[in-house]
This record gives sequence, C-alpha cells and structure tokens, in this order.
Amino acid sequence: MKIVIDDSTKAKLCKEFIENNTIKPEYYDKYNVKRGLRNADGTGVVAGVTNICNVHGYVVNEGEKQPVDGELYYRGYNVTELVKNVIAENRFGYEETVFLLLIGRLPTQDELNLFNKVLGDNRNLPDGFFEDMILKAPSKNIMNKMARSVLALYSYEEWPESMTPEDEMATAISIIAKMPIILVDAYQVKRRTYDGKSMFMHPVRPEETTAQTVLSLLREDRAYTDEEAKLLDIMLMLHAEHGGGNNSTFACRVLTSSGTDPYSAYSAAIGSLKGPRHGGANGKVLEMLDCIMANVNNWDDDGEIADFLAKILKGEANDGSGLIYGMGHAVYTLSDPRAVILKENAMRLAKGTEFEGQFKLLEAIERLSPEVYAKVTGKQKIMCANVDLYSGLCYRMLKIPEEAATPLFAVSRMAGWCAHRFEEIVTGKRIIRPAYKSVVKPDKYLPISQR
Repeated sequence: MKIVIDDSTKAKLCKEFIENNTIKPEYYDKYNVKRGLRNADGTGVVAGVTNICNVHGYVVNEGEKQPVDGELYYRGYNVTELVKNVIAENRFGYEETVFLLLIGRLPTQDELNLFNKVLGDNRNLPDGFFEDMILKAPSKNIMNKMARSVLALYSYEEWPESMTPEDEMATAISIIAKMPIILVDAYQVKRRTYDGKSMFMHPVRPEETTAQTVLSLLREDRAYTDEEAKLLDIMLMLHAEHGGGNNSTFACRVLTSSGTDPYSAYSAAIGSLKGPRHGGANGKVLEMLDCIMANVNNWDDDGEIADFLAKILKGEANDGSGLIYGMGHAVYTLSDPRAVILKENAMRLAKGTEFEGQFKLLEAIERLSPEVYAKVTGKQKIMCANVDLYSGLCYRMLKIPEEAATPLFAVSRMAGWCAHRFEEIVTGKRIIRPAYKSVVKPDKYLPISQR
C-alpha cells in the first residue's frame, strides 16, 4: 500500500504537528511531572506490587541512591543460581523457568516432564493459519508479524474472551508453545518475499525443547550442537522475565487492567518490546559493533577504541543518537547479572573462533565507556554493561539471523508477560489510569467560514 500525499502538504502538516504537540519543558518541573514514571533520581515510581520478580540494582540509604551489584530473582529464586544449577546438571532450564513463573514454584521431575509434553503438543499452529495469516501478508519486520499473529490467534479460539483461570492458563501455554513457530515462519516468509532467498519449512519435533526447536527450525539442515542449544536455552532463561515495571510488561498489565482479552494484551507487549529503547536494543548493539569494527583499525588499541566511542557519544558516528548501546540500565548500577552470565558463557563459545576478536572488542567497550562518558560529558556516571551488549553476539555465534534477535527476546519474555497478566487479573481489580495535567488554554470556536 502506498500512502499518497504531496511533499508541500506533508511539510505543512508536519510543521503544525510539531508546533501543536510540543510541551514546554518547564511545565514538567512546575507540575512535578515524573516523566517516564521516573523519580528525579532515576528510580521508578511505584505503581504496584508483585510476587513474580525482583530486579535489584541499588539501595537507598538515608535518601541517597547507592549502587550495588545487580541481582535478579524469579519468584524468590536468584536467576544466577537457577542458571548455575542447570549448567551443573547439564540440562535445559527454560521450560522449568516458564513453569516457575506461571505456577509460582519449581516443578518436580514428573511435573516438568508433563509440562514439556504439553508444550510440545501445543507447538503447531492451527490449520490454515500459516497460509492465511503469515504467508499471505508478509512483513519486513518479524516483530510486527509476531504481534499480528498473536492477535490473529483470537479468531481461532472458541472462547477467546473467557478469563477463567483454566482458560487463561490454557491460552498462555498455547501461545508460549507457538511463539518459536510464529517467529520462524515469519522469518522464512520475510526471507523469501523481501530477501529473494529460498524458504524452507520443517515439521515440528514435539520432543525438542524451546531452544532446540528454534535452532532446528531456523537451520536448513536442522543440525545443532548440544553446546549451542544450551547457550540459547540460558539466553531464554535470562530474558524470560524482568519485573512489572519494564515497558512491555507494564503495557501488558495496562491492557489487562482494562479487561481485554489475552491476545490483545500479549500483542501489545510484543509491540512495546519491538522498540529500540526496549528489546530492539540488541540489534542496535550489533549495528554499533559493526560500525566500530569498520572504523577502528587496531581492535587491541584502547586509545583508538576510546576515541571512536567519544565520536559516538558526540553523535558524530554510528547512528547519530549519541548512545553507546548495551551500556547503562534503568535499574542496574554496578552490574547486570544477565550480562555477567552471558559474558561468561559467550566467552567459552567465542574462544578460538572468528568471533573471539568481536568478543574482546565488546569487552573493551564495556571497560572504556564509563571513562569516555566522563571525559565527553564532564559528568561521572556509574555505568555497567546490560544484557544487550553480549546477547547480540551470542545470537550471531549461534548463526541466528540478526533480524530474529529481538523476536527471540519476545519468544522468551512471553512467559513473564503471561505471569504478570495472571497477577493483574487476580489482584489488580482496577484499571490503570495515571493522570495527565492539561496545559492548553481554552479557545473560542470559530465557524469554518471565519477560519
């Protein structure tokens, strides 16, 4: 579809659009507006309570925010410990994480076996869904296609508006199971339609875990190593949940509070995660990394790397945003536990491969960014690597297409969104409706002949 509008009309409308939608910055201070639902010190405005997740990145001591090493807890369990035990036992952990988030406790082995079977039995899309909803309406952006596909599943459900616990649980498990299939199908159609490449489709193997399913369906030969599948499994565990205040989860809870159906709420969450200020940041890290590799001659020269990072901060290099992607976080200060875990596991996979140099370059970015930021801005800022700094390279090492990186984030995070929707239904009981202060002055209506 081509949108028809001439340049002069567009320029005029856009000029007025900007003029009529710009709020004077002083109003935010005058009315004590907490932009982005953030307090002046960067902490989040408390909008609710939750049993699901705790994101711990600082302490407030006598009114002052003090940095600490980051910790992430799912239902009271430290994620670092969950991952360490899964690695020690040499098994997959994402499905156990999903069970923990949805039910609120860790499963027994028999319960986990049954849960894995239920997920496997629900992976296939409804008859005709691929042809009607994905193949016939391809999208250049996989996240866009995933959001539309989840919304479209509403039409294939007999009782999509039912919000009983039984139906909510069944819907959640069904969507969680289908997310990897939607991702791969959307990618294959995009690949054929827009990239001019062959589309290859494999049947689902219900016995495979979520990580195995993704690699098996994405690769033409379906081959993957156990090490590759378990690295992806760790990434899925780390991306599964991150508290009620992150943008996509809050979006899910906002829609849920209105009483709308689960498909609408989950689709909105995917739309939120698509944004480059949220889940889309991992792709931005890879773009930045490629830019640095192309413009820094000696990847072992800290001075040359620091000089280029300074250009990025000044908006003179990369995308002109002035941001070093993958550095800094809204909550974590000294460290992001997800980045720590990913860095450790990525290092093992990168060692001795073509990716070792890229990994070391990311380490240099992590090490040098705080110093460069202080030099360029004149401000001291505690800044740690966030999960996005290393996740993109992990996907690259796993031969996962870069345009599938953020969609994989959505595949994993669906578990957290479902858990928060459950909590909002059971506990919220009130539509989320913050206030906005109007600063527009009353105006007198003029008949159209007098304007």
